Amino acid sequence: MTEFEDDGDPDPFQWDAREDCEVRQILDRIADKWSLLVIALLDSRVVRFTELRREIDGISQRMLTVTLRQLERDGLVSRTVHPVVPPRVEYALTELGCTLHTTIRSLVTWTERHQNEIAAARASYDARDDTAQGEPRPADRTAAPQL
Repeated sequence: MTEFEDDGDPDPFQWDAREDCEVRQILDRIADKWSLLVIALLDSRVVRFTELRREIDGISQRMLTVTLRQLERDGLVSRTVHPVVPPRVEYALTELGCTLHTTIRSLVTWTERHQNEIAAARASYDARDDTAQGEPRPADRTAAPQL
């Protein structure tokens, strides 16, 4: 059973947690911060490599290349090379990539809608943690990447 056991409890093995599980590999790819940003930027338009690099703050040329290759391999992004000098390379979402963009848009909308609640919860947690520990733990205060 994948959804619920006989007693009504969710199945803890609904998603296989092993590293070699294909579902986990796909989730790792599409949930990666760089992949999310690339997919968001390719919404309904064709974008050149240099434009993507300019618009994604903090991504290196190598990481953008790796991310685009992985997304292309997974069938989410198409790559078009125009035979001009210098070569012009453009990227676009495939039909499959567009369906994923719809899901990502929902996630971003949820995040925007609840960001103040999450910030308040973090502040409350940090205040309790600081009191209990006697001093702050900076590693717990890393900011999540913004889409």
